[in-house]
Amino acid sequence: MSTKLPMIAALAALALGASACGSSGGGGGGGQQPSQQPSQQPSQQPAQQQSQSPEPVAEVSDLSGESTAVTLDEKFTGALEMLKVTPGPVGDASISEKGVASFPITGGNVKYFEPGSVSPFVQGEIMHEGSGLSLEAGDTKVELEDFVVNPGNSKLTATVSANGEVAAEDAELFFLDGTNLKPLKTKGNQAILQGTDVTLTEDAAELLNETFEVDAFEKGLPIGKAKITLDTQ
Repeated sequence: MSTKLPMIAALAALALGASACGSSGGGGGGGQQPSQQPSQQPSQQPAQQQSQSPEPVAEVSDLSGESTAVTLDEKFTGALEMLKVTPGPVGDASISEKGVASFPITGGNVKYFEPGSVSPFVQGEIMHEGSGLSLEAGDTKVELEDFVVNPGNSKLTATVSANGEVAAEDAELFFLDGTNLKPLKTKGNQAILQGTDVTLTEDAAELLNETFEVDAFEKGLPIGKAKITLDTQ
């Protein structure tokens, strides 16, 4: 139990940052060479195999609790207000009077490899099933739900519905940039990280513009700052 807190803290910090999006590196096709030339330097084969399939330094196979919360940016809420679009919670999500949207973490898994041994060196997903965010204007209601954070590309995907009908599945909605991530805080059995910048992707901007028949949404629009709280038990 003493090792679980630093392990989850390290994974969460990388999972919510853009640091996992490094260069892809080389060696992608090297796995065929040993079988083609078995007589060449057989003593090096174990080292090559190990580099091709490294073991993770840390792994959380069953990620759960607590939540991912996003303090909505004034530029985002201002754009919604100008367009007369009202945000709201979906399912188990909530939005406070201070404009903080919270989405419970329901599962997932994350693996952390030694940087440089594999790309991306953080892999897995952080799931938020049964919750999301709605955007409503007049007779049009868009629901963004079942968020999944992909630490490998620092993007958040979701299911998008328009007026009750699914418009897109696994749509890339938000980019997560951990450049301004604050140092880890701990409170009891919780690990808390905050400061990740959440911005709109190009695909999401195009989808929202098309749905609401506007041109106000654009790639890079600040959505807010994220705070993740993880249960370390």
